[in-house]
Amino acid sequence: MARPIKETPTLTGKDAKRFLEKMAQVDQRRLSKEEYDKLMANYEKIKKLTRF
Repeated sequence: MARPIKETPTLTGKDAKRFLEKMAQVDQRRLSKEEYDKLMANYEKIKKLTRF
């Protein structure tokens, strides 16, 4: 029988900052500047609409 999957922990503090910096670096290498800017604009719109 499979084990239940635990909830993913939330990153906070220095870990969260480091994670976001690394994610930004990955996105910029794989996407064109136009694609990256479009995704970031959409991200900002969604961030304004939600509350965490």
